[in-house]
Amino acid sequence: MSVNIVAFGNERDVLSEDSRQSSLMWSYLRRSALISEIDSSPSAEHARSSVTTEYQACVFGNVRLVVHDCPLWDIFDSDWYTSRSLIGGADIIVIKYSVNDKTSFQDLKDSYVPMIKKALNHCSVPVIISAVGARKNAVPCTCPLCNLDRRNCVSTSEGAQLAKEFGATYLELHALNDFYIQKYFGGVLEYFMIQSLNQKSSEKMKKRKKIQKCQRVQPPQLEQPGAGQCLVSAVCLEFFKQLAFCEKMPILKGEASRYDSDLHNLLFCCQCADVAFYSEDSSKVVKAHKVILCSVSHVFMLLFDVKSPADIHDPSILRTAQSLFAVEAGAGLLTPHGVPPCSVPVRVVVKDSVFCSCLSDILHFIYSGAFQWERLEEDIKKKLKDSEKTEHVLEKVKCILKTPGKVNSLRDCQSHQIKRLYSTSLRLFFNTPVLADVIFIIQGATVPAHRAVLVARCEVMAAMFNGNYLEANSILVPVYGVSKDTFLSFLEYLYTDSCCPASILQAMSLLICAEMYQVMRLQHICELYIITQLQSMPSRELASTSLSIVSLLKKAKFHNSDCLSTWLLHFIATNYLIFSQKPEFQDLSVEERSFVEMHRWPSSMYLKQLAEYRNYIHSQKCHCTVM
Repeated sequence: MSVNIVAFGNERDVLSEDSRQSSLMWSYLRRSALISEIDSSPSAEHARSSVTTEYQACVFGNVRLVVHDCPLWDIFDSDWYTSRSLIGGADIIVIKYSVNDKTSFQDLKDSYVPMIKKALNHCSVPVIISAVGARKNAVPCTCPLCNLDRRNCVSTSEGAQLAKEFGATYLELHALNDFYIQKYFGGVLEYFMIQSLNQKSSEKMKKRKKIQKCQRVQPPQLEQPGAGQCLVSAVCLEFFKQLAFCEKMPILKGEASRYDSDLHNLLFCCQCADVAFYSEDSSKVVKAHKVILCSVSHVFMLLFDVKSPADIHDPSILRTAQSLFAVEAGAGLLTPHGVPPCSVPVRVVVKDSVFCSCLSDILHFIYSGAFQWERLEEDIKKKLKDSEKTEHVLEKVKCILKTPGKVNSLRDCQSHQIKRLYSTSLRLFFNTPVLADVIFIIQGATVPAHRAVLVARCEVMAAMFNGNYLEANSILVPVYGVSKDTFLSFLEYLYTDSCCPASILQAMSLLICAEMYQVMRLQHICELYIITQLQSMPSRELASTSLSIVSLLKKAKFHNSDCLSTWLLHFIATNYLIFSQKPEFQDLSVEERSFVEMHRWPSSMYLKQLAEYRNYIHSQKCHCTVM
């Protein structure tokens, strides 16, 4: 090993008449007892100008010591590349100056120290700043014409401050004798040489260990599941990405909700309308649906006998119903046997002509479910073009939407505090005979429902109740192929736009029902619920569960759930060590088994390499270390 020392600066006293004064580095090399085999020569690169003197010697017996002594700072101005190379290869840097040469010290401080800092570039190279010589004018002369001004000397505080800013060690050498050279300067320099040798020895040892570690037999690397699994996950995420959170279940939905638009479109198509609003002269007719109107208004509940006056403890609601509407006599008579009630709409007369002229806008406002009060206000203003009439109609709307016992102000309407036509509203009529016009027969039990909601939310049921099918003219409708609980969960989704499966098996049953009635969004919700539950299941639970993943795979394929079936196949391959030990694994088809074997994790190659590595480690441990 070797130690490289680079010394910069001229320590010779400009006031001294002795031009043969030795340099600091040469004095140390000659006087130190640890130095041997000294050889000095000008640097080959700067032999002509003698800018750099190179000394080579041995220290601590067999350590090569190389010293580059640069007494002139001109090397930084004339050859920055060489000076930077010297600093870059230095283990120790020595900066020396004469305490009686203030001008040189100022140049060193202002110009050359910043250059050395820049060349070091935050490297942890020890730096020694040596102030050489005895100050000649310790007692300043008071004569104004005397050149021996004390400002020509560099004070101790100035040198110490420079060393502090540089992060260097500061030494004052009053003379180049044995005490200052060997014990003082030499002791500090040799300490840094030992530190440099220890650091090099440590780095060499680390490098040797690293090489030895690379040469050792490494265990096989277990890679993550293959690109196929990542691709399936990406496809599923892309499939389910544009979603909001479900109201009851914190999982992503498969596509944007159409709940509001489905109910709003019901008003346009007028399918299954069971109420017709007439003006007093019977010139204007607007059709609607009782279940929708009653879900948002106690006035309509009172009008259609959903609630009695005794149930509503608010006289203003009773006055509003009596002043605005009148149900024609005989409208509520029973229809002939087998004919659905919705085929004969209830006739309701609107007593207020101004209100009646705006009834279509008001119904659109109610059916939209968004309660855009400002838009309704603007539409009525455009139609009536009379501020008093507009205010009159808006007050009537507030009364219709009024909650019993509460005053609905304009601020309530604008801040959406009025009860909305949303899942919380239609939930009141879920699985209840109130206003029901169809009854499903399932496993010997009856489930009441409302055709308007079913037609609006399910295209299969819209075709069933409006086409040339038996169900179109029947109140009792049998349902086959699903359980009562599953069908109730399906109806709950139609009414509330939310679902909450209790288990993976229930979610699969609901998925099958959704596929039967072509409600794709509910099918996607069930798919993602199953995927989420299986992904969160720990390996130990997955190994002990009685749930058959292969059975889920078969059902997903049979009911055209492509995303779920593909994901389940990769799920089995990813957990190969678990599923290959289960009896259900034998139920996979030849094609499915081939796919799982191809994409299994961990792979057969990894298990083979792991066995070989274990055999190697075992054989190494069995070797006798003494022999």
